[in-house]
Amino acid sequence: MAKQQHALAKIVALCGNRGFVYQGSEIYGGLANSWDYGPYGSSLKQRIKAAWWKRFVDTCPLNVGIDSAILMNPEVWVASGHVGGFSDPMIDCRHCRSRWRADQLIEDWNKKEDRSLNADGWSNEEYLSYIRENGILCPSCGKHDFTDVRKFNLMFKTFQGVTEDNQSEIYLRPETAQGIFVNFRNVQRTSRRKIPFGIAQIGKSFRNEITPGNFIFRTREFEQMELEFFCEPGTDLEWFNYWRAFSWQWLLDIGLSEDKLRFRD
Repeated sequence: MAKQQHALAKIVALCGNRGFVYQGSEIYGGLANSWDYGPYGSSLKQRIKAAWWKRFVDTCPLNVGIDSAILMNPEVWVASGHVGGFSDPMIDCRHCRSRWRADQLIEDWNKKEDRSLNADGWSNEEYLSYIRENGILCPSCGKHDFTDVRKFNLMFKTFQGVTEDNQSEIYLRPETAQGIFVNFRNVQRTSRRKIPFGIAQIGKSFRNEITPGNFIFRTREFEQMELEFFCEPGTDLEWFNYWRAFSWQWLLDIGLSEDKLRFRD
């Protein structure tokens, strides 16, 4: 673990020194989990996005593209389940006041103990019981003094207009998919498409992560290149395999080594 952290620190320093990625707001002390892309980083990112768009939209007769708004009617997020269920299990250490995702705390501990266990979807009570029964310690201070587990909604809230009340409360989108779904009929009508077809989008999303990852690999502000493909019932597995192979080949074509890639089924 120490070797990995040392290697990552060297990568962060190299990216900063070479003009790829800078610490966000660095001259004012920085902002945790905030990163700015420098001249070479922004150029690289734009080229990757352009290559993706060309392969998945411009040269693919199956798909069309859109660019939807970041701010949407709050009812979109109610209907999609994000307001009620887009949350992570949060737990605090009373001793050092650090904050953790309960499932991540358990997963990291299991890795150290060489255990194989998937804690996704557990109830708050199951998370807390496992942490207590196994005496899992706080990674920051080494103490075992945690609060109860509670749900933490990951959406960033803001206000639209001049007043700050419940009526003007809206969210920064946590994903680009909903912008595709709410525009499905508009896209189908104006592009004269029939199923099967796909809608692609590149855009920023925002998630108020409890414990964001290292460097640019898990951030609160991030950019997605997303394709939602619509097909007839019963043909989904066939199309899944098609796009799985299509995406794999695109990654190889832009220069990634096959031995560095793996599927997550």
